[in-house]
Amino acid sequence: MKKYIIILAAFALTAFAKNVKAQQTDPAAFTGATAKLKHYNALYIINSGDDKKIKGTLRNINNALEDPRLKGKLHVELIAFSDGVAVYMKSSAYEQSLKDLQAKGVVLAQCDNTIKERKIDKADLFSFISYVPSGNGEIIIRQYEGWATVHP
Repeated sequence: MKKYIIILAAFALTAFAKNVKAQQTDPAAFTGATAKLKHYNALYIINSGDDKKIKGTLRNINNALEDPRLKGKLHVELIAFSDGVAVYMKSSAYEQSLKDLQAKGVVLAQCDNTIKERKIDKADLFSFISYVPSGNGEIIIRQYEGWATVHP
């Protein structure tokens, strides 16, 4: 019986050593994931009014759209709710960045619940954005539709 346990332990150790060795590849050889599908969907979520967070989110969307693996295959929606409404305020500095993203096909959506709860006049928001009933509802629906959700 001891003999079988020793043989089994030696076999397990050998298998483990091979797995470790397989993971020790040349880092320069790694190129990342391959975009094998014809189409990808990504929902970017912004619920912060922090300028650094908003700029980072807009930059991340641009980076994804320019990724050569995803070029021409990526459909993006930016959903803003809660403090994220700041991105769509006419008083913000994001108008041109948003228009540039929209020109690349990005859907710009604002949670209507946030507008109602905060008593924000839609005239204070950019006229080129769209509205959804609920930001959280949009996230839930998109998630179940298979969209990647990105919350930078």
